[in-house]
Amino acid sequence: MAESASPAALSRAMPREVDVAIIGGGLVGASLALGLAGTGVQVLLVENIAPGSAAQPSFDERTTALGNASRRIFQGLGVWDEISREAAAIRAIHVSDAGRFGFARLQAAQHGIDAFGYVVPNRVIGAALWGRLEGAKGVDVRVPASVEDLDITTERAYFTLVTAAGAREVTSARLLVAADGAHSAVRAAAGIEASIEDYDQVAIAAAVKGDRGNDGTAYERFTPSGPVAVLPLRGGGYGTIWSCTPQRAAQLLQLPDDAYLAELQRCFGWRAGRFRRMGRRASYPLKLTRAATTVARRTVLIGNAAQALHPIAGQGFNLGLRDAALLAEVIAAATGDVGSPELLRKFSDWRAADRGGVVRFTDGLVRLFGSRIPGAGLVRNLGLLAFDLSPPAKRALARVSLGFGGPTPRLARGLPLQ
Repeated sequence: MAESASPAALSRAMPREVDVAIIGGGLVGASLALGLAGTGVQVLLVENIAPGSAAQPSFDERTTALGNASRRIFQGLGVWDEISREAAAIRAIHVSDAGRFGFARLQAAQHGIDAFGYVVPNRVIGAALWGRLEGAKGVDVRVPASVEDLDITTERAYFTLVTAAGAREVTSARLLVAADGAHSAVRAAAGIEASIEDYDQVAIAAAVKGDRGNDGTAYERFTPSGPVAVLPLRGGGYGTIWSCTPQRAAQLLQLPDDAYLAELQRCFGWRAGRFRRMGRRASYPLKLTRAATTVARRTVLIGNAAQALHPIAGQGFNLGLRDAALLAEVIAAATGDVGSPELLRKFSDWRAADRGGVVRFTDGLVRLFGSRIPGAGLVRNLGLLAFDLSPPAKRALARVSLGFGGPTPRLARGLPLQ
């Protein structure tokens, strides 16, 4: 008499099937899911932290500087109108090296554009994306939920979907998308190595109000203790990101608000006026994380799972959003298997130049302005002055939001996904 199959074997033989499973519902993962809505692709989006929770980085008080290409992507996804209500335009950029003569200035109007980009609180972007995902055609959202028992074969990726109530459902997908951050569990399960370089810095983010409203200028000031970004916010305030050593950050985080503001003022200077009030401080370590490859069998990495960058140039999220936009475009245009090696290779090749260019650009700035080699300060400041006097260099920087090479996603060019 033949033995009956075990429940586990039966569930594996008859799992629930989807085309694309996106693991991680942060800003990048949610954008990909929304991009695929209505394309005929069956999408499962899994996020382990409920929307609106302070524990979810997509809903905290940190700010993100969106380039114009990112603005167009969000317009194509149908969420820009909501985001724009709390977006502050960056109409000018001022870069300086504290205690030295070098500086550079850029004016959006001189390049025939209204703004270089827009500063938006993460919680606003997250709320807009998740609000749009409610009822999105072809997208099944599971939150809070997690995945276990991940097994990636040549034909499909299998895993167990576990809900907060403890319900378990064996699921399979033709394509598994890792959008679960710099410490990606999916990346590890796929056997993809990642290099991690610690910058020995911690970023402290806080919103501040001054004695005068902002004029749309974004400041990047390089100081001996680390770079300080002061970005305009809707309502006249500023979002500040102060990068410094872990030891210095620990001291600063212990200070009362008025003492912290005094230290920030001393470090940054008076270009934005006197800082008088501030919101809650948040901090996070700064590391460069790079996956050895962005694709593997039935798996693709996007956003911080592929590369997590220093915030010095505000390029990390914009790069991840272009990952999502181009992946949505490639998947939507596929006529066959959405997880085939050919499709994944195409995506990887198309994203390679942009990804490599942004990583080198960001890492190079960290090293250039953090260098203590004798004479490095003089070289930096001569470079800033030369840049300030070079219209072609300024035009090139103004186009950074379109990417550093490779195909520009259709959504980033203001075109429909298909």
